[in-house]
Amino acid sequence: MISDAIDNEQVEILLNDVLESHGYDFLEYSHASIKRRIIRLYGLDNFVSFAEFRYTVKTDKQYFKRFLEEITVNVTEMFRDPSFYKSLRNDVLPVLGTYPFIRIWVAGCSTGEEAYSLAIVLKELNLLNKSLIYATDINPSVLDKAKKGMFPLNYLKQYSENYLQSGGLKDFSTYYTANYSLAKFDESLNSKMIFSTHNLVSDHSFNEFQLILCRNVLIYFDKDLQHKVFNLFDGSIEKLGYLALGSKESLEFWPKAKEYKRVKMEKIWRKL
Repeated sequence: MISDAIDNEQVEILLNDVLESHGYDFLEYSHASIKRRIIRLYGLDNFVSFAEFRYTVKTDKQYFKRFLEEITVNVTEMFRDPSFYKSLRNDVLPVLGTYPFIRIWVAGCSTGEEAYSLAIVLKELNLLNKSLIYATDINPSVLDKAKKGMFPLNYLKQYSENYLQSGGLKDFSTYYTANYSLAKFDESLNSKMIFSTHNLVSDHSFNEFQLILCRNVLIYFDKDLQHKVFNLFDGSIEKLGYLALGSKESLEFWPKAKEYKRVKMEKIWRKL
């Protein structure tokens, strides 16, 4: 049975190999969730033994790319949780609009839906021209997709509904052109984005931001690693800047939480 094919010790060995050979540190990710994804990949690709799987992950650069795609979670959509975007539009971005320039970091941006959603809101508030969105992810192949700004056309109905519920001001279709089965988003949006690989576990802060979004990434990390990432963000947010998390994430148990004030009902905090 596949579920017995890889035990906890072997998961540990594999993750140590990945760190040693490729420099990606998954050791503090939630063990149950990463084990589940490793077992799924092992079964999908029909390996006959753990030794063969381990050797391939360690030595085959092309296969490691696939490993990375399967192990990192890329579940996202435009204007996900519309009430969150409504709060950004009404409570957060107008405050940042009083600044001469707005630097935003979308950490764990996946295929870019969140960065494009944000750019649309900024554009509607006439703030995009003085903003820069840094969109980062551990996985280079999802960043390649994000740079293109192309999403499957059959997702657009849901994205459009989310957009309207989030307080969108226009017809959503004004932001993209349909091209066979894909929707290509307006280049004025990604002209204000910088895409770059960044590993939240091992890389350092690279700028000072007024707003950091890291939504639905930390649920895959254990508590210690979450706190490590919060410290990284704390060193990257300027005073009175904002930190936004996903609906199941919280600053609550982090030692510096008292230095942040929650904005209304959403998972958005302001640094005091």
